[in-house]
Order: sequence, then structure tokens, then C-alpha cells
Amino acid sequence: MIRLAHIINPVKVSDRTDLYKTQPVTFSSIAAAKSFTSKNVSVDLYAVCFRNEEEIVPDFFTLLPPLETSIHDVFADPSLSRLPFIQEILSKAADIDTDYIVYSNADIGLMPYFYETLAHYINQGYDAISVNRRRLSYRYMSDHALPILYSDMGLSHPGFDCFVFKKELMRHLALDNLCLGIPFVEVALVHHMGAYAQKPLYLTKEHLTFHIGAEVMPKRNKKLYSHNRKVFFSGIYPRLKPLLALNKMPYYTLPIHKRAVKWMLNPSLFTLNYIRLEGLSILQKLKAILDELRWRILER
Repeated sequence: MIRLAHIINPVKVSDRTDLYKTQPVTFSSIAAAKSFTSKNVSVDLYAVCFRNEEEIVPDFFTLLPPLETSIHDVFADPSLSRLPFIQEILSKAADIDTDYIVYSNADIGLMPYFYETLAHYINQGYDAISVNRRRLSYRYMSDHALPILYSDMGLSHPGFDCFVFKKELMRHLALDNLCLGIPFVEVALVHHMGAYAQKPLYLTKEHLTFHIGAEVMPKRNKKLYSHNRKVFFSGIYPRLKPLLALNKMPYYTLPIHKRAVKWMLNPSLFTLNYIRLEGLSILQKLKAILDELRWRILER
């Protein structure tokens, strides 16, 4: 039996926000996906949030100890939303007895067969999986019927917002004080996959998760974006860079020309890093050819 522990961060928000409407859809879809799952897959649901937000969490989630820190510990600015740190959220899962940890954002809905599909790939030996969402029209804000949402394939999305890690890999996650809800959280998690996973899998088009709202690059707080960008490039990326391998990053299985285009267009990946990894890969292949030539000459 494969044991999955799915952790989310529910948020108490104003009824004027999109998340107020979409978060209940997320809860319902997670419950439906768990009910759909066979006896060969065990799914435990966990929620972690701030103390005054626990009342919004459905009772089919197990509450983890509340969050203690937020971006307010970095910026004493009451105008900023109290965004949590992704490192603290995931660290709450450290003591869970499970095989794999699943993390998704609070606005990401699941297809009924989500957990079964993860189990299928896990049985094939993948130790880290990223799932890109499908984008649905805003018109579904007023129609939350799950079967209707399921039936719409929606549009693909280039960003990464759902991650699955083998429990042993969680000890490698060092995400410093990246705050949730701002770019570079997904960037950091993808690069951790490329650094530490032995057999990662990137599902970029599959109809496994959905998000109501078709935007790709929503408006972002410049102050918090600058904070997350600095945290990633000054602290996280330098630690991961020596460990990254091209064959463990997204798009590796594509022909080199398609891989280059997709890598350079994806906002979660970086062109200079691609050029470096592609160059290293070519050098390794060239060395292997030259070594083989050398051994054959020695055999004569």
C-alpha cells in the first residue's frame, strides 16, 4: 500500500476575494478524490494555518500545529497580507508517518483520480512529482458543481503549484523565508527536485488539477516579489546550483530545440542556468565518447 499525506494551507479571507469562492471548491474536490481512491492507496489529509483561521477547516482534515511566523516578521508593514513561509508549512509534516508528502495551494482543485494517478507513477519509481494545473474560466466562480468543473479540460498553465515528495526527500528542503502566494516558491521547489530527486516527473499538461481563473501572471506585490527573488537567488539557488542536472529538470525528454524554447519561455526556469546545464550535458556525452574511443584503442 502507498501512503500519501496531503497538506494544504487554508486561508481565512474576505468574502470579496476570489479565494473565498474557490477554496470551498478545493475542499470538496479533495474530499471527493479521497473517496474515489482505492484500498491500495491510503490518503491522509492535513491542514496547517494560523490560530484564528482554524474555524474554516473542514473536519475531514487533521489540523497540524498552528503557524507561528509570517512575512510580518520580516516587514513590519500592516498593509501586507500575513503570508506564511512555505518552509514552516512543510516542516509541520516532518513527523507524519507516511511514504509521500503532497502539497498543493488552497485554490487548486483535484480531479477524482488524482491520488490514484500519483500512486501509478510512484509505483514506477518516481520519487518527486510536479503537477501543473489546468486553467478554467472565471464563469465557474458562480457555478461550483464539481461534475461541471471536471468536464472542462481548460487550458494548460506553465507554472508549478502541486508537488509530491518522497518523505525522505523532505529533509533536503531548505526554503529559508520564502513567503507563500508570491512567485519563487514554485521555482525553489522545482529546483529542489532537480537537485535531490533521483527520478523526478513533471506533469505539465495532464488533466489532474484545476484552478478557476485563466490568468497566468496575476498582479504581484512588488515588495514581496523582490523579497522572494532575493531569498531565492542569494541563498537557495547557490546551494542547489552544484547539484542540478539537466536530466532531472523539466522538458529534458524533448528534442534539444524544443527543450531550449520551453525552458527559456517558462518563468520558473532560467535561460543562463539552462545554457550551463546543456553545456555540461554535452561535455559529459563527449567525454563518454572519447573514453570509449580510448578503451577501444587500448584493446588493440
